[in-house]
Amino acid sequence: MSDPSIPDPPGGTGSERPSDSRTENSGPDSDSDSGPDTTTDAPDTHRWWALAVIATAQLMVVLDATIVNIALPSAQRDLHITNGNRQWVITAYTLAFGGLLLLGGRVADLVGRKRTFIIGLIGFAGSSALGGSSAGQEMLYLSRALQGTFAALLAPSALSLLTTTFPGGKDRAKAFGIFSAIAGGGSAIGLLMGGILTEWLSWRWCLYVNVPIALLAVIGALTLLKDRAGTKDAHLDIPGVLLGCLGLVAIVYGFSRAEPEGWTSTEVLTVLSVGVVLLVAFTWWQGRSSHPLLPLHIIRERNRAGSVIVMAMATIGLFGSFLFLTYFLQNILGYSPLSAGLAFLPLSAGIIIGSTQISARLLPLTAPRFLLVPGLLLSAGGMFSLTFLDIHSTYVGHILPGTLLLGFGLGLTFLPVISTATMGVANRDSGVTSATVNTAQQVGGSIGTSLLNTIATTTTATYLASHLAAAARKGPLTPADRTRIVNTGTVHGFTVAITWAAIILLGAAVVGAIMINRKSPRHGGAQQAAAA
Repeated sequence: MSDPSIPDPPGGTGSERPSDSRTENSGPDSDSDSGPDTTTDAPDTHRWWALAVIATAQLMVVLDATIVNIALPSAQRDLHITNGNRQWVITAYTLAFGGLLLLGGRVADLVGRKRTFIIGLIGFAGSSALGGSSAGQEMLYLSRALQGTFAALLAPSALSLLTTTFPGGKDRAKAFGIFSAIAGGGSAIGLLMGGILTEWLSWRWCLYVNVPIALLAVIGALTLLKDRAGTKDAHLDIPGVLLGCLGLVAIVYGFSRAEPEGWTSTEVLTVLSVGVVLLVAFTWWQGRSSHPLLPLHIIRERNRAGSVIVMAMATIGLFGSFLFLTYFLQNILGYSPLSAGLAFLPLSAGIIIGSTQISARLLPLTAPRFLLVPGLLLSAGGMFSLTFLDIHSTYVGHILPGTLLLGFGLGLTFLPVISTATMGVANRDSGVTSATVNTAQQVGGSIGTSLLNTIATTTTATYLASHLAAAARKGPLTPADRTRIVNTGTVHGFTVAITWAAIILLGAAVVGAIMINRKSPRHGGAQQAAAA
């Protein structure tokens, strides 16, 4: 998921179709231009209703990355999911979304944006219904992966349709502003809606709710959206998709198997090695393919490569805080799902304020690293403060300060990272560059969630094995004593994983300081900052 609290220049998702790298420089006879000819095409009289359809679909995609977080403890109990496997409910979605996002743009070029948009909506609705009716954990994992797959079709198509519906002028700026605001609020809306649906209905409605939304959007798309036909010039890099996706899945699966098997087990080391080999093969193939998913010259530039790395590392902190604080609030402090959703709103507010009120104002005046490095240090400090949590901690005294600092620091970070990654890119590469940044977000979130969850569960298991045995030697354990030890061990696992998340954020600050040395973006970068 492109994190929904992070508006991307200029459209809000950063999932612009990668095919912009070809079509924006197409000749006058090309059917694959990114938008209609503004000198001949009259404005669409239904364009604002079309915007409502497109923005609704995009909101559904971005909120689905967070709406399930609040429902996860309830779903885990209902479906008897182990602590080691619970992360698949999140990573199945983000892996499929991030791994197929670049391909989704190519497919939209090939078969047409409107057609791909409708297929994505129908598929998203069907996979959501499948997830809501899950009878077991495997069915839920499959549905989440399918959701991510159709989201990867839907997101690039939505932004492409927005571009063609509003080809220029003041209406275009206004439309992108509305689109960005709706997408930017997706995180907070998802957390709040997840709490409401889980508490008042069931965790299953966090998935069922997508069905009526998607069907209404399908009706609107059929009646309101216009699009040109697809182009035969689009090419699908199937080997690249297979190598990249299988490599990422192997890495995440290897991390998840470390909890039951141990980090040094033959299975874990073999799977992780296979994942690394597949990703190396993916990189090699991208350098040889005539139509690569990720042209390597995009990330050879030092500042852009640093931005992509920082984005992936910073997202680990965001996803890690969502996962562990969700369980801490509901399972340790006894918060209801709705109260837990409300408890996350200050974090989202911190991201939005740091991004729109601080970074957007200062970025045209200063070098990006003078914003993102302090931002990452603040984020690491906020994350580190959460390592002092214990079973007696309170929300106001312990969690709120840390999440505010974390959110504000990430808000300072994300905008200069996105601006630096997309600054100075040729028009033909703008789409694939923006999609690459968002892929880094999804991949970082996927790998980070899997890695940190495994660290937490293995640490907790080790703690419980030693402390329960020691307590049993002193005499019979009362239920209250056992609950206290289990809760203490669970929180200990969380804090160890959060410590590693803080270290990763510090590492991101070091990468940003070393690799990102671009000067103040007073021209194009300033415009991007204002748009975001």
